[in-house]
Amino acid sequence: MNFRGNVQTRLRKLDDGVVDATLLAIAGLKRMDMQDCASAILEWDEMLPAVAQGAIGIQCRSDDSRAQHYLEKLNHADTKICVDCERAFLEALDGNCKTPIAGQARIEGGKIKFDGLIAMPDGSKKYTITATGEIADALKIGKDAGESLKEQAGEQFLKMMVEMSPQAVL
Repeated sequence: MNFRGNVQTRLRKLDDGVVDATLLAIAGLKRMDMQDCASAILEWDEMLPAVAQGAIGIQCRSDDSRAQHYLEKLNHADTKICVDCERAFLEALDGNCKTPIAGQARIEGGKIKFDGLIAMPDGSKKYTITATGEIADALKIGKDAGESLKEQAGEQFLKMMVEMSPQAVL
């Protein structure tokens, strides 16, 4: 079941039996001193997250050099490369927040490794891909991975994936 709300609302729905489980970011629970609410922590290879999950984006005016100066110090180059790869994957699939698309890039041993997935909302069918390459090719790797899954799955699958995606949330 797809549902929204702040952490306390989600936990209340869990306690009230509206849902059997929920997935929350441990970083957020720690910030709120609620990490004891976590019954398990998923490791990197257990589940692919939504594209750019956990990344923070900051936007500023293009003519604000002072703000840009400060923001440059906040930017983590490797994270930006990985997020750019993931977003290129999502863009190639024409994905949105209602389609079941997951992707995660990481830099290992001087290379970028990307894992991606598209699925039917009910989990009945899915397609996965893994791609590795040069860090400088991160955007191409993400785009090519998305194009490859589009080709593997076919237009009918992509159409059904969007049509079956839940439109309403609690």
